Amino acid sequence: MSDPFGGRTEVDAAEAIGLSSLEGVWLFDVREQGEWDGGHAAGAHHIPMNEIGERQGELPDDLAILVICHSGARSRRVTDALLGADYRAANVSGGLMAWQAASGPVVVDGSDAV
Repeated sequence: MSDPFGGRTEVDAAEAIGLSSLEGVWLFDVREQGEWDGGHAAGAHHIPMNEIGERQGELPDDLAILVICHSGARSRRVTDALLGADYRAANVSGGLMAWQAASGPVVVDGSDAV
């Protein structure tokens, strides 16, 4: 599969919204459970940052991973670690705050949120 991130390791939220709907891209939320429960990007998969080591087997090795957190700081660290482990990964710059500002779909308690 070609690299949907074009070799970049950081994408802005508006582009991330489009990329997240592509086949072959796995949107990965690394926030804590309480943050996830309060609302998350539609279609995201959730593993809190502090659980990634023990749950690494759940990460796809055949898909490009788009990493998101609240503001982009934690997801940047996770993206760097994934890249170091030979995953194809990119960070969502500005995190969920930027995602929401760019009108990205958010889910709260299984319902679409505004």
